[in-house]
Amino acid sequence: MQNKISDSITLRLSDIVGKENVYTDNDSKFVYSKDYTENLSFEPDIIVKPATAHEISSIVKLANELLIPVIPRGGGTGLSGGALPVYGGICISMERFKKIIEIDEENLQAIVEPGVITQVFQDECEKVGLYYPPDPASRGSSFLGGNLAECSGGPRAVKYGVTKDYVLGIEFVSPTGEIVNAGGRVLKNVSGYNLTQLIVGSEGTLGIITKIYFRLIPMPKHRKVMLAAYSNIDDCARTVSRIFQSGITPSALEL
Repeated sequence: MQNKISDSITLRLSDIVGKENVYTDNDSKFVYSKDYTENLSFEPDIIVKPATAHEISSIVKLANELLIPVIPRGGGTGLSGGALPVYGGICISMERFKKIIEIDEENLQAIVEPGVITQVFQDECEKVGLYYPPDPASRGSSFLGGNLAECSGGPRAVKYGVTKDYVLGIEFVSPTGEIVNAGGRVLKNVSGYNLTQLIVGSEGTLGIITKIYFRLIPMPKHRKVMLAAYSNIDDCARTVSRIFQSGITPSALEL
């Protein structure tokens, strides 16, 4: 049976992240009770906004000690309820993890925190001639950590793949509070368990991502948008097959 959030627990959480980063008011609870999943709302008992992996580790260890549920939250743009605190407890918002630590032009890699907005990261990559292809519909507001948690895709997946295809490694906090590093800054990494890809797509159930190592590709030199109109869906579907059979792989396809 889980414990309720008492004043003493609130004080301990304040000691970890700072009083200014702890929220218990009703307005905040309502905001963090929802994501973009339709008609679902579950209020957390408290919201905390840590800024380091060590702070998250301390929160998770405290929650384990006191039997309090923990739910990580990114941009709140998901459609599958992944950020909803169904059992109340502590909502860990990743809003303060918003640094692009490095974009390595020479090795076509980047190190980022999970609270970086997807489109912001893409724009910064494009400034140096590099390309991060995954393009979920919510890229203007979704966090990269949430993209990993949901293994987001988008229309470009037809050519470039989805989020998991660009993750070289991660740092994450385990359910028991350990800080774990998985993968690394190499393209070939075949030793040991592939914890990186296990965490990607797990919707925060196996760990809380605190750092991401991405691979990038060169920016395409040319881009062209084409529109084709069809009188029936069957002809449209057949055209898609014929495009691929001709040896052309479009960068994106959408009906």
